[in-house]
This record gives sequence, C-alpha cells and structure tokens, in this order.
Amino acid sequence: MNLNPLERITDTCWRLPAAAGRAEALLYGSAPLLESMDDKVLEQIANVARLPGLVGAAMTMPDAHWGYGFPIGGVAAFDPEQGGIVSAGGVGFDISCGIRCLRSDLDIRDIAPHLGRLADALFRAIPAGVGEEGELKLGIAELDRIMREGAAWAVRQGYGDERDLDYIEEHGRVDGAEPEHVSDIAKKRQRGEMGTLGSGNHYLEVQVVEAIHDAEAARAFGLHAGQVLVSIHCGSRGLGHQIGTDYLISLAKAAGRLGLALPDRELACAPIDSPEGRQYLGAMHAAINVALCNRQILAGLTREVFAAVLPGSRLTTLYDVSHNTCKRERHEVGGRPRWLYVHRKGATRAFGPGHPALPEDYRAVGQPVIIGGSMGTGSWILAGNRDNPAWSSASHGAGRAMSRNAALKRWHGRELIEELAGRGILIRTRSLRGAAEEAPGAYKDVDRVAEATERAGLARRVAFLRPKACIKG
Repeated sequence: MNLNPLERITDTCWRLPAAAGRAEALLYGSAPLLESMDDKVLEQIANVARLPGLVGAAMTMPDAHWGYGFPIGGVAAFDPEQGGIVSAGGVGFDISCGIRCLRSDLDIRDIAPHLGRLADALFRAIPAGVGEEGELKLGIAELDRIMREGAAWAVRQGYGDERDLDYIEEHGRVDGAEPEHVSDIAKKRQRGEMGTLGSGNHYLEVQVVEAIHDAEAARAFGLHAGQVLVSIHCGSRGLGHQIGTDYLISLAKAAGRLGLALPDRELACAPIDSPEGRQYLGAMHAAINVALCNRQILAGLTREVFAAVLPGSRLTTLYDVSHNTCKRERHEVGGRPRWLYVHRKGATRAFGPGHPALPEDYRAVGQPVIIGGSMGTGSWILAGNRDNPAWSSASHGAGRAMSRNAALKRWHGRELIEELAGRGILIRTRSLRGAAEEAPGAYKDVDRVAEATERAGLARRVAFLRPKACIKG
C-alpha cells in the first residue's frame, strides 16, 4: 500500500483525511504492515467512509487485506437514527466465522507420546472439507430452532453443558434471529452441515501455551506455560454463504429503490430500519446462531476424542468469539451512550475490563481476544482494553499476504506437510491443494499483527500458542 495519502497519527494509527462526501478513515497497524497491504484496502475503506449514517471513522485492523466490498479487517459503526445502513459486504459471506478456544487440564508432556494417535482420531471424528457433511441430518423445523436458539440447542443435545454458554459471546445466542427471512436454498444447504469444519482457512488445532506475556490476565483465563489448548475456527457453513449471496441481491435492489448512491456495487446496503435492512439483520442473526451452535457441536466431538485417546482429560471453554458480524451495541459517542450497529468483517469484538457482557471471572481483565495464526506458525490470546478506539474491535488473525493462486505457485502440499512434520507440527488434511493455499508464508507475520494490535491500544497480548497438530479440510 502507498502510504503517501495517509497522515501518520502514531506509529500504529494512520488517517485518510475526510473529503467531500467522505468521512475520515483510520488504519491501524505499523508502517511495514500497512506497506505490505494491497492498495485495494485503502480504496475499499475509503468507499466505506462514504456510506450513509457512518459514525466516526471507517477503520481497518492491522491484519487487513482486500475483500468483497469492505476490506477484511474492516470496522464501521452506523446509527439508525441518522439514516445508518447495514451492508452484507460489511459482514461477509462466512457469517459469524469465529474461534472456539478450549482449555485442557493437560500439559504438552502429557500428550506428546500420543500426539499422532490424537491427530488421527480428530481427523476421523471431525468432518472437514468442501461440502463435507456430518452425522446430523436435520429437518427444516429443527434448523429453524437452531437459528433461534444457537449453542443452547447443542447443549440440550448433549454437546457440552450449560457452563459453556457463559463463555460464548452473547451467551451462545443473539437476539433478533428470524429464520423466516432465510431462503429455502440456504436451509437445504445446511441440513447436513451442522458439526462440520468446512475448508479454506478453517481448522481445528491442538496447541501449547509457549509464552505468557500478561500474568494477571493469564491467571484469570486459566492459562499457564506448557498447557495444551484446542482452537476450532469455523463459521455458519453453507447457510451463511447463501444468506450473503441472497441479500447482496436484495440489498442492491433496495439501494436502487431508495436512490442510495453506492461508491461500489459490492457495498450493496439498505437503511437499518428499511424492510430489506431488517430482513437481512434477521437472517444474518440466524446465521450467527447457527455458527455458535456449530462450534458447540464441534467442541463436543473434540471432547469425545480427547476422552477416548487420553482418558480422564478435561476440556473447558476458554472463550468463543465471532468475526464477520453486524451487532447492535451501546457505545459512547460525544460523551453520551448511543445504540450503534457495528460491522466487523474479519475483525473481532474486544470488550475491555468492567464490561457487563463478560463472564464475572474475566471482568477485571477484559474479554479474551483470539488472533488465529496461519497453519504451522502460531496464535495469540489477547485481552480487550477499556479505552479501545475502534468500537471495541481488534484483529482476528494473521491476514493473508498473498492470494491462494500465488500460494499454489510457490508451495506444494505434500512437501509443506513433510516440512511441518519435521518441525514437530502434524497436519491432517483431505486436500493437498488446500494445504498449499494455506501455507504459513501466505500470511502476514502473526507476531507483528499481535504487537501492532497491542501498540494501537486495541487489545494487549496475554499468551502465545504454538501449534502441535492441525486438522483441515
């Protein structure tokens, strides 16, 4: 990215000044991170800054890269009382993609002799891959219940217990889900996909806490060096993708009907309080609940595998937080609280200490924030800050540094898997091509992203996690 159009505010905050018909944009990240981004990121966030009803600035996180409509890593808040809009491009196709992090009572020395057997068992038990279906085959009425009930549905089916819900964003269920606004095609796509991982950058990873950076927060989160964790990264599968596809058309028609001048057709949107806007929010919230339920089921399957391979082991939920959402949240603007609709696309919620939505045992230190790394590198757990300048948002991952096609030209799946095995990282995948597309070198340096996230005041680093086994589609 060319930084010449930007004003440097701090070492990790850059401003694109407001112009006629456009609010300002703020880009968070170090100069090297921003320079590594495509110029399209700046173009896209500048377009977001032109949308009606934007409050404050349009923003990007340190892991930002080019996306559909909004850049991935884009954050923007809209006020319905000021004509604010909702945009499917500001949420993304994989609605409520997120990470469930499970904390074990095992140390790496406990699992080291069994790691190969554990990886194989997880690979057999966790359905993963394009179009892969699981054992659950659900009727439309049952899917409608999941869309309304979220993770609580899975708990009632025996996938975990009520304590899990305390450690899931929104207690495992968002209000306002309206299955009647989800198309029959979307529902049919999801009937066999509950409890499945998907493909692309989705994964289930066995990790070890390699380093602690914030001892107080680590104690609150129940973390210590050498501890084994499991992270599950997936979303709402075919249902969420179909909702995104359906409503890009619906919202584009609404924009045309209402005379909204869109800077980019990929930013199809409608006023929050319009019929189309309300319908999209109802369908999108239904997809959030599907994703939360999906990760709850996968957590249950993971626990079964650990119990079989490592009898007596216990996995508890550290936290589950989504990216790719639009949520109604109360934020202070100009000294007074206002209800805003915060779009986070490839960005994660990061509430700070004292926030009432957090579990009581985390409230003193802030919300766990999970920055997922690329296959074979590492991930970070951070804690949200009270004075977060980006509507309580933070980075969600390392962020791609090159396209999948470019990665395929540079790496070969089998060689990559053998190389990682030589470093003590086991990969189990159904697609060698998919492994090459997700090569560690195709992503930004996750350590730099986490450091920039901390320096920008978005969240502070708590613990670094090193992968030991990774299950992919």
